[in-house]
Amino acid sequence: MKKSFGMVLAFMLSLSLVLSACGGGSGNSGSNAGAGTTNEGAADQGDGSASNGGEKVTLSFWTLFSGGDGDNMQAMIDAFNKEHPDIQVKNTKLEWAEYYTKLITAVGNGNGPDIGISHISRLPDLINQGVVSELDDVAEEAGVDWASFNQNILNASVVDGVHYAVPIDTHPFIMYYNKKLLKDAGLLDDEGKPKLDQSAEGFITFLTTLKEKLPPKVTPFALSNTNDDPFRLWWALYSQLGGNDVVSDDLNSAQIDTDKAVQAAQYIQDLYHKYKVIKLNDPDFYKNFQSGTAAIMMTGVWATGTWESTEGLEFGAMPIPKVFDQEATWGDSHTVILPVTKQEDPAKRKAAITFANWLADNGQVWAKAGHIPSKPSVFEKQEFKDLPYRSDYVSVASTVKFSKPSTKNWQIRDLAMFKYLNEVWANKLSPADGIAKMSDEVQKVLNE
Repeated sequence: MKKSFGMVLAFMLSLSLVLSACGGGSGNSGSNAGAGTTNEGAADQGDGSASNGGEKVTLSFWTLFSGGDGDNMQAMIDAFNKEHPDIQVKNTKLEWAEYYTKLITAVGNGNGPDIGISHISRLPDLINQGVVSELDDVAEEAGVDWASFNQNILNASVVDGVHYAVPIDTHPFIMYYNKKLLKDAGLLDDEGKPKLDQSAEGFITFLTTLKEKLPPKVTPFALSNTNDDPFRLWWALYSQLGGNDVVSDDLNSAQIDTDKAVQAAQYIQDLYHKYKVIKLNDPDFYKNFQSGTAAIMMTGVWATGTWESTEGLEFGAMPIPKVFDQEATWGDSHTVILPVTKQEDPAKRKAAITFANWLADNGQVWAKAGHIPSKPSVFEKQEFKDLPYRSDYVSVASTVKFSKPSTKNWQIRDLAMFKYLNEVWANKLSPADGIAKMSDEVQKVLNE
């Protein structure tokens, strides 16, 4: 799968698309997270450190995190550096929109960092362009236990049987609800959870009851009608139906399960147009929920920190309902990568993967912005248990349906799925016509 090192820059022509945080969306991952920057409790002693003959190893680390995510990552770096005086990590924060472009260019010029970040959805791209190095040998030397990771997340970072990344989280699509509004509608139980039958009919009944019981100014379901979040809902429902990925196993052909794709799209289109439980024009649905004028919303877990910092907002968080046959949702993951270098330094590589594994071991800090840590052992730490809401949705880590490792994942999303699903949500295309056009466009992207 890997191309020669010298061909890295050829990839640059495909980066003209404007990218948005964590797979896109109105909520930048951590951009508004209400998490502090304290190091208190941040550090559990790592299991190992680089063997470097007593010499200090200094590592350059490029990140794309801002807001709460940026603060939490810096707190973790500071704690690691304090615990590991023989390994010092230097953080360089890059703008999200420029990050991948600069990483690919720098690695191609031989000036890349020792450590980087990649979304799982972008990892196949970086591998294919010779940007990311294999980790199995150095992971074994450093004592990394791959079995300690959530296997659903980890498996999505393995390409052709090779480990290329150390996952530190998953940031999936979940449901938030306004407790006061649900209580006013008689849909909140004594434990503060929604009274909701987990079925296609049950979710519609829940939403239409909210519409009937609450004032007209209240939106039952706050959701955009373009791009990221309605796409994420479609992907979740399509996956709940058992739909295939949109590309074949050999990654060369469109392979949409048409009937299931249409069924999922029809269900969502009906929420907009038949049941009218989602506003057709809600340009800032985040503020709609944040201001207390929406009963539920769905988006990525990065919104948890935002809602926590919103005074007076009584909310809850949970997995999206099991509308169809099985629990499933959309999600992505932040992973730590070791970029390819012109001259490999074994001591630096061992130190780098020691740091990456330490980040995963200390996911209770990273969870402050809302992310689900990649190691289930973190859930048992008191610092994690003390964080509200997170334990209500950690199970979602095992039900995220990750995309297959296509190098065209983001082009397929933007140029095919967003494009035609937006037309379906606007009622300009029937679900059947929209999915047919989407399938054709996926194949076109794959052929390019």
